Amino acid sequence: MCVKQDILATLSYFDIFDYPLTQTEIAQFLKITFDQEEFITALHNLVMENWIYKFDEFYMLQHNYSLVQRRRKGNFQAKSMLKTAGNIAEFLSRFPFVKGVAVSGSLSKNFADENSDIDFFIITENNKLWLARTFMHCFKKVAFLFKKQHWFCMNYYVDEEMLEIKEKNIYTATEIATLLPLRGVTVFQEFFRQNAWSRSFLPNHSLRISYVEETRNPFYKNLVEFLFRNSVGDFLDQLLMKLSLYRWNQKTRSGKLNKRGTTMGLDAARHYAKPSPLSFQKKFMEMYEKKIFNLFCRYENRAKTVF
Repeated sequence: MCVKQDILATLSYFDIFDYPLTQTEIAQFLKITFDQEEFITALHNLVMENWIYKFDEFYMLQHNYSLVQRRRKGNFQAKSMLKTAGNIAEFLSRFPFVKGVAVSGSLSKNFADENSDIDFFIITENNKLWLARTFMHCFKKVAFLFKKQHWFCMNYYVDEEMLEIKEKNIYTATEIATLLPLRGVTVFQEFFRQNAWSRSFLPNHSLRISYVEETRNPFYKNLVEFLFRNSVGDFLDQLLMKLSLYRWNQKTRSGKLNKRGTTMGLDAARHYAKPSPLSFQKKFMEMYEKKIFNLFCRYENRAKTVF
């Protein structure tokens, strides 16, 4: 893949989200290493050849300035929401067996709108994921009463036994690279080490760690962990896993839809719990691969015509 094609592929990825990129951001998300001068020349030529468009400091595939306005508004809203996320992360880190909390989703990419949730990626103690998840989701039921459930979207859990993400593709690599840890510096350092494979997809992106000062665990957290860090706790953890999977399988079989319009599903086992990759992720990857295939075909055909 040449630099021009790599730039087109990168812009195609974010075009699915109607999100224009700066020059620095494009460079970070390229899938090959590159020479800086070659990259800048390729970017300039793509604009001159009308393959891509530049408005202010942003580049995109669409000739649509409203996307720049949308991004700026979304970046501004994200600043406020990230402050809220920081406070919530501090609160979630106080739940028993929680080792690390990070912001994921669109907010971790510094974008939010009126429909945005605050998505969290949670790391728990080994063999205590389902206990931790149950404690946190019981609290989320309370958040529904105050219509703040969108602030507590704990969508993705792993425990210390399974920090390596199973699915290895450009989507998961991008989610890992843009993850914003807010609590649990040590455990997230190990998480990024075990997911170093993501660098094969994004060799130019520096994985981020937010060095927030850790707070001392409250008394009740230490007490609950002491009471359940034994065979009884292991039994309850497995029981809660089975009950949760049964309930989620019922949702999937009944065809219950989430707010994205896809069938609700949970991919889970003892050491992880996450939205089923057969839903949004699969559809996204199919859309992305089709998009770059068509774009590359047009690019290569025009190149043949020129020469």
